[in-house]
Amino acid sequence: MSQRLVLRQLTRQTWQSVNRTSLTSAAPRRSFASKRPPLPTVPTCPSPTCECAEMPAMPEGLEIDYKSPINGVIAGYAEQVLICTGKEDWPSKIEEDNSGDNLAADLKELFGRGGTYADPFHNVALVNSSLPSSVPPRAEVQSTSVYLLPSFKYVPFLPRVSFDHVQALAKGYLLPEKLHSAHDGLSPVHRDILTRNDAYQGLLHGVQDVTDTLALICGHGGRDMRCGILGPLLRDEFEKQLERKGVEVLKGPVQVQADAEAGQIEGEAGAQKDTARVGVISHIGGHKFAGNIIIYIPPGKKLANGSPHPFAGHGLWYARAQPKHVEGLIEETIIKGNIVADMFRGGIDPQRRIMRL
Repeated sequence: MSQRLVLRQLTRQTWQSVNRTSLTSAAPRRSFASKRPPLPTVPTCPSPTCECAEMPAMPEGLEIDYKSPINGVIAGYAEQVLICTGKEDWPSKIEEDNSGDNLAADLKELFGRGGTYADPFHNVALVNSSLPSSVPPRAEVQSTSVYLLPSFKYVPFLPRVSFDHVQALAKGYLLPEKLHSAHDGLSPVHRDILTRNDAYQGLLHGVQDVTDTLALICGHGGRDMRCGILGPLLRDEFEKQLERKGVEVLKGPVQVQADAEAGQIEGEAGAQKDTARVGVISHIGGHKFAGNIIIYIPPGKKLANGSPHPFAGHGLWYARAQPKHVEGLIEETIIKGNIVADMFRGGIDPQRRIMRL
């Protein structure tokens, strides 16, 4: 019997064990929300100080919902895997891209419902992005790059010729370091299978810390035309307005030295200027709230006065964004460290807790 089949059988036992535990134990499901000091906010997005793109009309029957509450309307996740595809749109189900031969399909096989490492208490979210993959040392070997957020790690080389590197990504970076208490009834062998093992990190070369701000805009037209229309428009507006604010927008593949050890992305170590990358991404939920944006503020980011950015290491989700809001979101959130309250869907902090106002 193959190792993968054995792992699948063990995974089914995991779900059965969790279901039994849920029925017989009072152990609560992990809460991602937590009380904390009031977050720095501004009530609404300031008006633009320069000309920006016009808000396009939405298709008939696909109007944007401006009435439903959005505070906290996000799903919690332990890690968001941002897959660098270099494309700007995908099939409705991203795992069907390229006839199913893609990294999202591989990872869903591991972490999707019924997958080898499926865990109802440890959600790994898979998202495609328009950001290009790094060029591997052997250019003839097809390889995919990923960002791990909010771990703020960049994994440049996941060769498509072998499933071993996908397994190494899962075991080395994506599985939990400690299992939820609902898994206490599992055997030691099964607990070991579902737990991270840092030794696998050594199988992935050139892994880097991410020091760029990431502005990610849902532009998944293959899933919903509202996002398909707004995504590229907002991406272009972010690139333009970031440059206006003195933030260098990095384009093209991340350059990684062939002999790079774990560290910062080449060209950014010790850099004094602000840098950002802007990408269109696939479905993250809430199409009716388009445009949907996630802004990841890297650890160590500081404000202009040298003090720590209040949201360093966080991912902040915004909804109902229009081109006229982009300058204000950059100014308030990225530069000043404030949340724009009336557009805020929620966020993920470094401890993977959902942030709500």
